[in-house]
Amino acid sequence: MGANLFSSAWRAAPTNDELVHIPAGYYSLVRPDFRLNPEHPPLVKMWACLPLLVIRPKIFSPPDGVDEESARFTVVAALEFWQANQDRFKAITFWARAPMVLLTLGLGVLIFIYGRQLLGARAAVLSVALFSLEPTMLAHGWIVHTDVAAAFGYLLFLAALQAYYRAPTLSRALGFGCATGLALLTKFSLAILFPIFFFAVVYLVIRAHRFGAARRHIFVQACLASAVVLTLINAAYYFQHAAVARPEAKWLVQTAGTQLAADRVITLFNLLSRVLPPYYILGLYTIFAHNHAGHPASLLGQYSSFGWWYYFPVTFALKTSLPFLLLSVGAVCWALWTAVIRREKKLVPLLLGLAIYLALSMTSSINIGIRHLAPVFPFLFLLGGACLDRLLKATRGRAAAIAVVCLLGAMVVDVVRVYPNYLSFTNSLTFGKPAWALLSDSNVEWGQDVGELARYLHEHGEKDLVGSLSGAWASAPMYGIRVLDFAPPDLRSSSTPYVAIGAAFLNGSTVPADLSDASGVELSEEQRRNYFAKYRALTPEKVFGNSIYLYRKRE
Repeated sequence: MGANLFSSAWRAAPTNDELVHIPAGYYSLVRPDFRLNPEHPPLVKMWACLPLLVIRPKIFSPPDGVDEESARFTVVAALEFWQANQDRFKAITFWARAPMVLLTLGLGVLIFIYGRQLLGARAAVLSVALFSLEPTMLAHGWIVHTDVAAAFGYLLFLAALQAYYRAPTLSRALGFGCATGLALLTKFSLAILFPIFFFAVVYLVIRAHRFGAARRHIFVQACLASAVVLTLINAAYYFQHAAVARPEAKWLVQTAGTQLAADRVITLFNLLSRVLPPYYILGLYTIFAHNHAGHPASLLGQYSSFGWWYYFPVTFALKTSLPFLLLSVGAVCWALWTAVIRREKKLVPLLLGLAIYLALSMTSSINIGIRHLAPVFPFLFLLGGACLDRLLKATRGRAAAIAVVCLLGAMVVDVVRVYPNYLSFTNSLTFGKPAWALLSDSNVEWGQDVGELARYLHEHGEKDLVGSLSGAWASAPMYGIRVLDFAPPDLRSSSTPYVAIGAAFLNGSTVPADLSDASGVELSEEQRRNYFAKYRALTPEKVFGNSIYLYRKRE
């Protein structure tokens, strides 16, 4: 798995989010300023950018006179970073990805350690095998973003909580606090851990006698664990408690809606800022506001800005390897039967961890990728490993062993067959339809194949094109390609011989909302969705990684 991830980390172009995350992480390390990309906590980005302290990319300063909210400011600063370091962009990208590979492999180690303790050695090994062969993990295990890190943090939190409940000692209380603080710094969606942490320690204090401990000792431990959580969160932001920049403060008021709501938001913000870094609170609020406003997405030919409650189950069914999908469904059913009917408690924590995050995800309006479900996967790997182990124990025959070998073998076939195109992977349940017809955004295209596109164009003597590609706003110039304009709705009207369209744009859900027609009239929502309808009926000259479709204008 490590070799697979490192090879992907070297060959793939910077993905859309990495174009922002890498500059933001480096900026946070060398200049403790958290205005860049505040919608993601800085810890994972800073971890990724540690090797850059050796490479030492050219430093960049905030553009003079920028008085815009962080989203626009982030893009401007990111562009300046990549332009200043264009001669070393590949080394910068690879070395920023290397710590993410190590983190992913660390997740595999955590799955094994936790699985061996809870389920036994063979179940743990089987769980790690499933983890190492699942395309979703291989797709995102090398990318500088927060999703796999959130999976690590969420599982670490659960493991530390269980360890503390088994023996509520001071060292385990401090370990629980560390695990909680780190998890809360991986992704803002894990803010769900705040109430879980609170109720867990309150319950332990109230029922201390059941754990063979004095209540006052547990209370002191709970206070110390809470102090550790707050200390880690503040340390990640260098203990900064200065007010957020004026554009962000103005944005807070604007997004609140009414003056009364704005007053309440500012009051709550100021209150929480006494114990938490202001930019951490801003990040939490940004995710809340984003979820409230929605995000354009597509699923099975439908379009919506507020998602579908069944988005993640359907996406999981399409984006995972078929053997693992079938095993996951069977393992969850088996675990429920085992826990409810046979009253075996050891699988209950796995089911609860799975259910809590899945329920949270299904309420989200941001339906843009299976990656947002990453924290659920380790629990499915563990349940799958436990189910296979129980099968081997129950039958003790060759048939069960052959079945397990065939299941893992089928996953190996999938991994080899689609290498290295795991980001755009879909299984046979698409029934021959292209992935972009059923899914959108990072499920089908994230800019990872811009380098392959560039190589093809250079081989054919071209360096200019019109196109609509994820991340091309910054990555195309790195490879010596100029994207002159947004792709026209008709290939015949292209100003260049080649037109490149990313699968997410071909789907229609990521076509910009401010796009206008030839007369300058802003396109309707229906017109944007069908902006590339004519291309869908054409045969591309070349497809790169199932994510970029290249069309050639014939004279």
